[in-house]
Amino acid sequence: MLEQLEGSKAVARAVAMCRPEVICAYPISPQTHIVEALGAMVKDTTLEHCEFINVESEFGAMSVLIGASATGARSYTATSSQGLLFMTEAVYNAAGLGLPMVMTLANRAIGAPINIWNDYSDAMAVRDSGWIQLFAESNQAAVDLHIQAFHLSEEISLPVMVCMDGYVLTHAIEPLDVPDQELVDKYLPPFIPRQLLDPEDPVSIGAMVGPDAFTEVRYLAHAKQLKALQKIPEISTEFERLSGRKSGGLVRTYRAEEADTIVIGMGSVVGAIEDAVDDLRDSGISIGAISITTFRPFPLDALREAVGNPKRVVIVDRAFSVGMGSILATDVALALAHNDIRLYTVVAGLGGRAVTGISLKQCLSKAVKDDLEKLTFLDLDVDVVERELTRMEQSKRSGPSAENILRDLGTTTPETEGQL
Repeated sequence: MLEQLEGSKAVARAVAMCRPEVICAYPISPQTHIVEALGAMVKDTTLEHCEFINVESEFGAMSVLIGASATGARSYTATSSQGLLFMTEAVYNAAGLGLPMVMTLANRAIGAPINIWNDYSDAMAVRDSGWIQLFAESNQAAVDLHIQAFHLSEEISLPVMVCMDGYVLTHAIEPLDVPDQELVDKYLPPFIPRQLLDPEDPVSIGAMVGPDAFTEVRYLAHAKQLKALQKIPEISTEFERLSGRKSGGLVRTYRAEEADTIVIGMGSVVGAIEDAVDDLRDSGISIGAISITTFRPFPLDALREAVGNPKRVVIVDRAFSVGMGSILATDVALALAHNDIRLYTVVAGLGGRAVTGISLKQCLSKAVKDDLEKLTFLDLDVDVVERELTRMEQSKRSGPSAENILRDLGTTTPETEGQL
């Protein structure tokens, strides 16, 4: 049944339906509403048999979750941006130990300069940590992916990160269907841990591993990720069977059959991409789209099959590797390495900048004519950048670039900048 819900509140209810036994929380925007809602449910016993633990930091949250999972508890937390960086050591430990747990990452840019709005620099910073990373296109997808994430995590004994765009999704209010408890109980089997700390049957978890075995242990982590590529479609198909709603999976195509141009994206920008595809199709342009839901493990074969053999592919990325270029485009290029396809990358939406339909369509219109730079920064203010580069060349003490640019844009003045 559809209800008018905020994305964060709907995710909290979906998580509660999965009957977590330990939830750790440290607030950081824009994920705070999720754990606030879960805390309220624990307090009023709507969510029973669950311990809600307030910790002193994000590092503490992930550390407690590691202990909870190792003792056989279904475990959950949420974080964003700098909070994820603060727990990075423990994030790697959770994956390296093969412990099942679910974490919501309300995607938010990483500073400096400080920015509280959405892009994927936080998720990209830990993409090689060993966590499975699933990206939600919409709040309905976020609800469904969290339920599937618990199933997947416990099936293969790996942590799963569900990424949903900060504010764009977390704070959006729209009609959503949160499955009822009966459906979730049918879908999600009881948690049977692969490894368990038990005083009656003592084992070591996290022992020191030297050169004689480290390669094999790491390879097994890779093998489990490859196994996830097989399990994710099965798990999403089973969810569709019970809910009647298709969600999750590896990739999803949109009007992509026989298209000359394919546009690839992840997360909420997919909606804007599909709107642009519709408009360009109406004007007679052969174009389609592919949404990547599973970013880690990266679905090389599934993406290659979905892309087919178009003339060109345009990758829209909300993060990039400084000094290199688009992170998503690098993975896509690997998938299509043996295809004779022209690749273009559009870095868009950094720090929460709007990805407008006008700008996106203009960019894609250039791409279909092969008149687009290989790497394009959507709506980049070239004049502002050139002014700062000139300033840096002319003076050894040109000052902090971020503040200079704000001043150039008229966002701040010398009289008010101390108040920022």
